[in-house]
Amino acid sequence: MTALSTAHPSTASPAAAGASAHWLGLAQQVCVVSGAASGIGAAIARALAQAGARVALLDRDADGCAAMARRLQQDFDAQALAIACDIADEAAVGDAAAQVREALGPCNVLVNNAGLLRAGGLADVDLAQWNEVLGINLGGYLLCARAFGADMRAAGRGSIVNVASISGRFPQSGSGAYSASKAGVLLMSRQLAVEWGPHGVRSNAVLPGMIRTALSAKFYEEPGFEARRAAMTASRRIGEPEDIADVALFLASPRSAYVNGAEILVDGGMANMLMDMVPRPGFNG
Repeated sequence: MTALSTAHPSTASPAAAGASAHWLGLAQQVCVVSGAASGIGAAIARALAQAGARVALLDRDADGCAAMARRLQQDFDAQALAIACDIADEAAVGDAAAQVREALGPCNVLVNNAGLLRAGGLADVDLAQWNEVLGINLGGYLLCARAFGADMRAAGRGSIVNVASISGRFPQSGSGAYSASKAGVLLMSRQLAVEWGPHGVRSNAVLPGMIRTALSAKFYEEPGFEARRAAMTASRRIGEPEDIADVALFLASPRSAYVNGAEILVDGGMANMLMDMVPRPGFNG
């Protein structure tokens, strides 16, 4: 299922015509975002459209994906293509790449973002669920990199942004294959940088910390929950999807041309809080 919202290439929204959008150099670039129907993926797709990019949105949620594409067209007069796609399916990803190439042109930027979590401890996690998580969170990233990266290698330039997680560095208990899959994304991202860097293709990773999304929103309804979580960050707040989108946009843009194989932690400083969480009378609270 596809939905294409079109705008004349020379037409730009006021936001996209602003200084920041011009500075990024993403106008008219063909950018693909997986998991773009909601949450972090939707925020990244929106930021790309605001910067004047032509955006292809991939998601298993066909209706949500199409609705997001329509919003990008309405808000930014953007060219937006919605494609219902399971990124763990090689044939589906190949078909999506062909649709993007035909409707928007060769891919310049890929943002690997789609993912899922299946709870379970390692002693008894369901093997089918383990493989399902790895198939999407890691295998799906590889399939998309291959399918859309072919255009980049042929052109001698391009950027791949892999949305990983702080859980790829620090184990998240009870979360099945999630941490393992995100750790795999980090190493795969660096391997892509090494193998495809000579072809002009960059690969970098963004590691979100605690981000407020639709999946976690209900947690914050519990009294005191947000304050307790925020206290674990140096910035004393919970991140928003736009915090990740801002970093992803920089890595996607030519402004990060000499950034390759990097891993950028976007967690409000949470990873630096370990020693401050240790009670020290007279030093902390």
